[in-house]
Amino acid sequence: MSGMKPNATADVYLRFLQLAEAIRGLPALPQLDPLEERILSWVARASQQQERLSVRDMMAKEELGAPATIHGRLKSMREKGWIILVDTEDARRKQLALTRDAVKHFERLARCMVQATRGS
Repeated sequence: MSGMKPNATADVYLRFLQLAEAIRGLPALPQLDPLEERILSWVARASQQQERLSVRDMMAKEELGAPATIHGRLKSMREKGWIILVDTEDARRKQLALTRDAVKHFERLARCMVQATRGS
């Protein structure tokens, strides 16, 4: 019994995954664990939508786990160079932002998406 062959749409996505995996090996920033990748996506989406996202906001997201776990991951991501903390008008409240290298990472992923749709 043979499995189904992916259709053209699935084929594009599978090519994207292959290309994205290849750029993960580039010596840019240290690797993220799966939870850190989810957090990075939250920060990126908030940034893209020009929404404010504080450390406290992120720690309140129950779907990401316990606040202490999230706080530890944020610290790790800062040390790895993926995110930075930006001051607000309230010195006790810090906003999460992507580093320049994190933005470059998303640019590389976008190029992978474009390349995958071209089939090369």
